[in-house]
Amino acid sequence: MALERLLAPRSIAVVGASERMSIGRTIIDSLATLGFPGAIYPVHPRHETVLGHPCYASLDDVPGDVDLAALCLGYERLMPEVEKAAAKGVGAMVIFSGGFAEAGEDGVAAQARLIDICRQNDIALCGPNCMGVMSVHKKSHAYMMDVFEPKALAGNVGLISQSGSISIGLLTDTRRFGFSHVISSGNEAVTTTAAYMEYLIDDPATEIIAIFAESINEPARFVAALDRASAASKPVVVLKAGKSERAAAAIQTHTGGMAGESRVLSAVLRAHRAIEVNDLEEMTEVLAALQGDYWPKGDRIAIVTGSGGHAELLLDAATEADLNVPPLDQATRQAIESEIGSLTGDGNPADAWGQGDFAANFTVALREIGASGEFDAIVLSLDANDGQAVDYADQDEAINGVLRTARADHDLPLYLMSTRHGVHKTAQIHAMRDEGIPSLGGMKQALGAITRVARWAGSPTALLSTPGDDGGERPDWASRVSVHEFDAKRLLAAAGLPTVGERLVDDLPGALQAASDVGYPVVLKAVGDAIPHRSEHGLIELRLADADDVAGAWSRLQDRLAAIPETPQPVQFVVQAMAASGIEVIAGIARDPAFGLVMAVGPGGVLAELFDDVAMCCLPPRDGDIDAMLSRGRLAQMLAGFRGSGPADVAALRDALIALAGFATAHADAIEGIDINPLLVYPEGQGCLVVDALIVPRSDD
Repeated sequence: MALERLLAPRSIAVVGASERMSIGRTIIDSLATLGFPGAIYPVHPRHETVLGHPCYASLDDVPGDVDLAALCLGYERLMPEVEKAAAKGVGAMVIFSGGFAEAGEDGVAAQARLIDICRQNDIALCGPNCMGVMSVHKKSHAYMMDVFEPKALAGNVGLISQSGSISIGLLTDTRRFGFSHVISSGNEAVTTTAAYMEYLIDDPATEIIAIFAESINEPARFVAALDRASAASKPVVVLKAGKSERAAAAIQTHTGGMAGESRVLSAVLRAHRAIEVNDLEEMTEVLAALQGDYWPKGDRIAIVTGSGGHAELLLDAATEADLNVPPLDQATRQAIESEIGSLTGDGNPADAWGQGDFAANFTVALREIGASGEFDAIVLSLDANDGQAVDYADQDEAINGVLRTARADHDLPLYLMSTRHGVHKTAQIHAMRDEGIPSLGGMKQALGAITRVARWAGSPTALLSTPGDDGGERPDWASRVSVHEFDAKRLLAAAGLPTVGERLVDDLPGALQAASDVGYPVVLKAVGDAIPHRSEHGLIELRLADADDVAGAWSRLQDRLAAIPETPQPVQFVVQAMAASGIEVIAGIARDPAFGLVMAVGPGGVLAELFDDVAMCCLPPRDGDIDAMLSRGRLAQMLAGFRGSGPADVAALRDALIALAGFATAHADAIEGIDINPLLVYPEGQGCLVVDALIVPRSDD
């Protein structure tokens, strides 16, 4: 389904057109403001003309072909017009009205009928339950808001938002960036975010894609579009709602979508080189930071300011957000201080106010920092705002001159930053925008935006080479309901994971011999594919010190098994060496219904129950994914050493996780999930050990 007839139409029919204040009037007025060159066909049964255009009683009466029909009607009057549009060969429609999948069973049925009509007739549908579409460079408009300043609106950001109000909010300030297309996708009954992305990737006017998503429809197509955007060097900035339970529930009633597991989506976005943001302020600053002539290739940020207080706050903000603001090297610091006097702290941020000749001092600081080769981006921090009652006379033009000089001196990314979000001087923004220098706002937001852009602009990461065979035929174990601990660990050991010593036994004499062989103390466990969760039945006995302990534990396990109604068969027993204490890690593989296999790693044992603190990455992992998972959150703190303990063997844990990823990738079609808990990590140089594991095969239905 081609989207040209929706996003670059040659003719637009406005069904429900009127000269009163209405969506229909807004569309026709805005088409005139934008200078739409194509045919405009108002449709209304009671009007002969609308705003100077001949009006037609019905879509059937429109004399020419119609690329796009904007249906400005209430829910109860829509379906007959949809059928007329299909019969006429209309190529695209916008349905603004709600009342479909988000509104209960009747709405779901109506949306199904709508989907059927559109697919049978190859109609690109925006909506329903949306604000519509606007293609600024194509001078096309089928959107619920009036256009007043087309020149200010035009830019390089293609916006796709499932929420109409989010698109409204982002359109309220076009001082720092404008839009190529604005797409309020609503319920995405037919045309999804992924389909819009494909169009925007191929659109020369779109250099950046911004997405507000409530649910990800067509996930495989979405991922493929992310990869295409990366290959085309078009950043995709994504804000996903539904991270809290209440927000996820609200999505169901808003667009009828499913929110999904936010951590899995975050892993997908990282793996496929999108820029994820957490709120609208972060999104706005990232979009602004991407407007520069140069993008940073690394995350080392230098800041020049005229305030010691600001320097202190900037350091606090950078430290809290884990941003890279390294000290000035000695040579650069000496070069600056030789001209403007002493710098405070470690020189970054560089408080370059000196004796008040800020223009001269800032010029020196920017010149020397830019020439140092020690930084990837430079920020000049200086507050200015529209309508100030108090200001330095002629400061704006002086600062503009400083920045122009710095731009001419070097090709490092250069930014003008206000310390508070949303505080800017419009004339200065425009002057700097002409020089390729973005204006940013908010300490954390601005510095965070530069860092996000830097991480995107760095070289795309390659898939990590993981051990394992190429899969081949479906393995025999894949037909089991689950693969119990003993067999699971044998499979994982063959893949390269270190496992605890143990024996599989069928009777008490065998258990006693196995305990003697592996060495006391031991653990005795019942195992069976039909009893994957044994703790609830008391089927694990720990710290058995001698033969009498083993015999007693054997008797207790037999009694507990007998107490289980219809005891699952077959049941065997494992005698396992009692592993020495170490840092307990939970590691697993899970199949996300949308995005496939992901790896999750976090604190294990009791901490796994107390804290939902797992990091995730997609499989197969990319270079750096596993290191990143081990460097965040409570697990990173535990591995680094705490309460006087030394660092853990992170290298051994990393190798084990690579082996786990390799096994899962090699058998991706056969695995629903893998659970390792605990994986014990010992002090540096002493390795790690898989103590318990379970594999859940994927049904081949």
